[in-house]
Amino acid sequence: MASDAPATLPVQLAEQPRLLKLKKMFISKFGSAPKFYARAPGRVNLIGEHIDYCGYAVLPMAIEQDILIAVEPVKTQVVQLANTNPLYLDFSTSVNNIHVNKTKPVWHNYFLCGLKGVQEHFGLNSSTGMNCLLDGTIPPSSGLSSSSALVCCAGLVMLTANGKTLSKVELAEICTKSERYIGTEGGGMDQSISFLAEEGTAKLIEFSPLRATDVRLPSGAAFVIANSCVEMNKAATSHFNIRVMECRLATKLLSKSKGLEWEKMLKLQDVQAKLGVSLKKMLTIVEEVFHPEPYSVEEICTCLGISLEELRTQILSQNTQDVTTFKLYQRAKHVYSEAARVLEFKTICSEAPASAIQLLGELMNQSHISCRDMYECSCPELDQLVDICLQFGAIGSRLTGAGWGGCTVSMVPSDKLSTFLTNVKEAYYKSNDQRLALEKNSLFATKPGGGALVFLEA
Repeated sequence: MASDAPATLPVQLAEQPRLLKLKKMFISKFGSAPKFYARAPGRVNLIGEHIDYCGYAVLPMAIEQDILIAVEPVKTQVVQLANTNPLYLDFSTSVNNIHVNKTKPVWHNYFLCGLKGVQEHFGLNSSTGMNCLLDGTIPPSSGLSSSSALVCCAGLVMLTANGKTLSKVELAEICTKSERYIGTEGGGMDQSISFLAEEGTAKLIEFSPLRATDVRLPSGAAFVIANSCVEMNKAATSHFNIRVMECRLATKLLSKSKGLEWEKMLKLQDVQAKLGVSLKKMLTIVEEVFHPEPYSVEEICTCLGISLEELRTQILSQNTQDVTTFKLYQRAKHVYSEAARVLEFKTICSEAPASAIQLLGELMNQSHISCRDMYECSCPELDQLVDICLQFGAIGSRLTGAGWGGCTVSMVPSDKLSTFLTNVKEAYYKSNDQRLALEKNSLFATKPGGGALVFLEA
């Protein structure tokens, strides 16, 4: 249940080779044994891209790949953090003086976001120090939410080490807010699925209030993740934050055109809710209100009846101050059409018609086209990979995650899975040495996995 706290499971380490290996590494690093282990999974979003921060429901599932942290609370008020991967350097800081450096999306800053979020929620003035060793199996910057899983896992670590409890929903909301310390204006999907996931089912995740509904995926189809091997670090780029702002500006202009209190409106879903109309009707309104050409900041000011100074200080975020044009028509059209596709996907899964796999595949394909053409968050490699997946038997294929690199997700009939994997490997990975080196962790079928939890040695 979403109202429950994350589970705490006693485990026999002898039966858990990864935990046992992590314990041995921890002892060799810190000279003592961990007291507990926290785990938070990555996720793949099946449909509903770039709409969570607009207030709309999304449809992800947790994957088996995760962030696992071994933890020993200590008497000193110092957090020592190490990683099993030598590419990620050790880090230590005072637990009561946590500073997240926004200018550098270094791995430990995501960890600090999780600590700080829980610390501030409880107003902890003297948190316990910790030795932590992290092991991650989610490919970084791949659109499978490695950074949010790290924030969530760190939040769970801080909570457990300090003897506090929170529900999964509360933790998801705290971790969503705290990731903003690093400058990522995400909408909450990644943190929500990391905590609310359950084995064997995808989830429709809705916001305000946060809730999750089981979505049973059709039998007879496998979901395959394929990494384009183009890394995208969303906090280090302005693309993501510009899209967030374009949606906010589209919200303001739509509200103004309909005589709503535009100053108070922040999300595209707010406009639909206030007007009380369908998503289909919102798409008609978008066609009526916006022109397809980009809007200059001057035109936006004229439409809203405000000065450039007011736009910059009251609406634009710090990292979009220098943007001179915004595409409002395309972004709003994507959001409202994608929100409708999510609901349709859920309905097809619930009703399970004979043609379910075909219908779901078509929705995934439409989603990719909209991400590519309207939201412009794809890249040539992702488009090539989607084409290859469709060519070799996928019924639907689309980018997943923020885009601009990262992964695709494809729905493949189960009886075609092994030839599909062989052919995609040949066509996309073997043609390029860099991709071939990464291929082992880049192409795999996945099932819906469970959410964040704590392991204790039995």
